[in-house]
Amino acid sequence: MILMTNILPEDKIEEIRKANDIVDVVSGYVQLKKQGRNHFGLCPFHNENTPSFSVTEEKQIFHCFGCGKGGNVFSFIMEIEQYNFIEAVRHLATQSHIELPEIKESNQKKISEEATNLLSAYEWLTKYYHHLLKYTENGEEALNYFKERGINEDIIDTFQLGYAPIDEAVTVDFLLKKGFHQQALIKSGVLSMKGQGATDPFRGRIVFPINNHLGKTVGFGGRAIKEEHQPKYLNSPENELFHKGNLLYNFDLAKNEVRKKGEVIVLEGYMDVITAYQAGFKNTVATLGTALTESQAKLLKRYAETIVISFDADQAGIEASYQAALTLQKIGADIRIARIPDQSDPDQFIADKGSEAFQLQVLDQSQTFTKFFMEYKQKDYNLKIESDRLEYIEEMIKHLATIKSSIERELYIKDLRNKFDLTEETLTSEVNRQIKKTTKFNQVPLPEPPPLLKQTNNRNKTRPAFENAERYLIANLLKNNYTKKIQREIGINFNLDIHKVIVTHIYALLEHYETINVSQLYDKVRDEELIQAITSIALIPINDNITEEEINDYLQTIHIQANEQPELDKLKKELAQAEQEADTVRATTIAVKIIQLKRDKK
Repeated sequence: MILMTNILPEDKIEEIRKANDIVDVVSGYVQLKKQGRNHFGLCPFHNENTPSFSVTEEKQIFHCFGCGKGGNVFSFIMEIEQYNFIEAVRHLATQSHIELPEIKESNQKKISEEATNLLSAYEWLTKYYHHLLKYTENGEEALNYFKERGINEDIIDTFQLGYAPIDEAVTVDFLLKKGFHQQALIKSGVLSMKGQGATDPFRGRIVFPINNHLGKTVGFGGRAIKEEHQPKYLNSPENELFHKGNLLYNFDLAKNEVRKKGEVIVLEGYMDVITAYQAGFKNTVATLGTALTESQAKLLKRYAETIVISFDADQAGIEASYQAALTLQKIGADIRIARIPDQSDPDQFIADKGSEAFQLQVLDQSQTFTKFFMEYKQKDYNLKIESDRLEYIEEMIKHLATIKSSIERELYIKDLRNKFDLTEETLTSEVNRQIKKTTKFNQVPLPEPPPLLKQTNNRNKTRPAFENAERYLIANLLKNNYTKKIQREIGINFNLDIHKVIVTHIYALLEHYETINVSQLYDKVRDEELIQAITSIALIPINDNITEEEINDYLQTIHIQANEQPELDKLKKELAQAEQEADTVRATTIAVKIIQLKRDKK
């Protein structure tokens, strides 16, 4: 638990919080849909297929009913970006153009000095490569490469495309003059060793800056423009900032369009994305020369309802499409596969035929995963041979049995019927038999639920009257109802320790503010159990017109518990002693008293 008032003025924190509506901030990471007074989406903190992540605009808080995570706008940024409090404040201040004083972070976990220097080096290199491409004789050949590919100046600027000079010393000298240390740059992969010195690994190549989701350059992709420069394609090595399996090219520019359209188009290469973006398809991203990872798939699913895969039309592209589709299917994503005609790729197709043709002939003709799967699997069988036909049909039946929608199953059963001249009744019967077989096979004892889910289930059980009374009093404090009365008549004398801690923080806030809100309370705590308890209480619906009589009832219930608990503890000790002495008559009498006392408390 950390109090932040010694680091930043409370009024500055409040200004930043008010300038960053939690719905807007969360929408930058999660696709939200409004249902009633709240917004819902897939939780970014655990894998789920049914939205259980809720954002309450009125209270400026979020809560996941699945994993229990909750908090305010600062908590969300801290959790999703793995920032400390100061870093989250600084991030949101930058987003809302609010100036911050220098903040001392001596007791905070800071981004490593190495990572900070690395970000700075990448920032300087991005500007340096881009300048060389556009304004120097050395970059003329690279600039012509882009122009010949039909890329205009605006797009070159948007993507900050660049050129790394062929001279081995120029980039090294540039970075050293900026104050960077050669060994640190070699260690992080910005430079590479050559003999006793260093050199630019991208020399002689056009350069594509690779950004994280915040738009900060964390690495580069390079493409040789001369045959003698090998390898043809090159990426920055992995380091503290650059993990190919977690990043997607152009995600920083595409994410808002993806969220708006509810659809993302996944392409294979940097040029595919750049050409598509210029043609108006701004919801496009690409992997970084590797197969789509589960981490990338989950990121895409958070932002998009539908994920369209449009890889190259050659055999390698078809195989990559299949593997990407399998990865996306595992996490329950809605997948479409858009195949490029004539063994082309998205970049060439758009250049040759234009954006309208790409929309009509490629995207609008995209296939469902099952349709693609049925066609893709045909390569494994010779359908002219009877035994192979039977094996193929068996594999398709097994796949159709995994489809939850009976309408969708029926559609593909008809495709099989037409292709192999079988009756629909026979195929349906076989699919149903496979479903029963799979269901029976899967009827195994369910694993013990994880501790977090157990806690969630326990919280949903009926609470004692005194606990409910305490929760409702705290909820009213957060609504600024009868704050002085509650503080005067009960203070921190709540029965549950966790409630004592919460009200202590509330009273501290009330010393500084005439009215408070739950979002301010979140800034005072870092303990996960406390945050979950506060979130649970904050979600209690409270009547704005609550009467003083109702408040008195809650206070009385709490006082009764406080007065009777010592008596209950005493009786329990006496019962234990009577049982130990085998005095059944006395034990029974005490047990009846305990039962009566507990009944009276309810």
